Amino acid sequence: MKKPWLSVLIPTYNGEAYLASALDSILIQGDDEIECIVVDDGSTDSTLSIAESYRNKLSLTVIQRKRQSNWVTNTNYALALAEGEYVCFLHQDDLWLENRLSTMKRLIEEYPAVNLFLHSSLFIDSSGNPLGLWQCPLPKYPQVIDSNLAIERLLIQNFIAIAAPIFKRDVALEVGRLDETLWYTADWDFWLKIASSGDTLYYPRPLTSFRVHSNSQTVMGSASQTEFKQQMQSVLEKHLLGWQVDNHKKQTVSQVALFSSEVNTTLAAMIHRQQTNMSQLLCSFVNLGPIGWDTFIHKGVNHS
Repeated sequence: MKKPWLSVLIPTYNGEAYLASALDSILIQGDDEIECIVVDDGSTDSTLSIAESYRNKLSLTVIQRKRQSNWVTNTNYALALAEGEYVCFLHQDDLWLENRLSTMKRLIEEYPAVNLFLHSSLFIDSSGNPLGLWQCPLPKYPQVIDSNLAIERLLIQNFIAIAAPIFKRDVALEVGRLDETLWYTADWDFWLKIASSGDTLYYPRPLTSFRVHSNSQTVMGSASQTEFKQQMQSVLEKHLLGWQVDNHKKQTVSQVALFSSEVNTTLAAMIHRQQTNMSQLLCSFVNLGPIGWDTFIHKGVNHS
């Protein structure tokens, strides 16, 4: 195969329940000019044999590593091997929808200067049934989004489904790849770094599905409220510090972003049936004031 235009990075671990569906969703795109790199984290089920069974169907590299207990480390490992000009992530429990690649490839050809391409996604349950629409609070295609606006919205909330973005590989390497010290917020930090490097384009049609289930890394990894909150705040502090805007805007976005992290921490606690302080959360919301309320609702919430 000639040099692929896209590298698909697929970190796996004990994913036998969903991996075949994820790989099938790549197959239906009918694009033989992409490569797929599976990096397995020492699976003990049939994940590897499922991946190997697709070698004759896809341009597929399968790598088994010793247990890292860190999808971020394995994703960076795959990124270092990628040969495509563009890269995307696909987790073993997520899916691409029909015509995803043809749509995104057309947009990339139309806007070659853009560094980060996004689209909306569907929420699905463990059986693949639709639960809702995951949209981004961004100006829609064909408007190109400059870095300041993308950063402002992303600081308030990580509204990007992991399977949705396609980005330039060279840019990903230049901004320092994924931060391997962040088990939960590594993708949010990464999107902020990519967005700060140049323009973004958002296509509002859903082209991927994000699976919600009790064994997902998102759910399992959010059990520690303290660490969960610390990781969100560390990303906020880093990117607020480097954001070149006037102090008034930075202060407003900072206040709303901190409230948003409180909301996320509370939701995580509720999922794990841990104690929450709803009265404190309500007070924090009241303290935002009208400008803060408008900023949170219209610039940080995924509108369906």
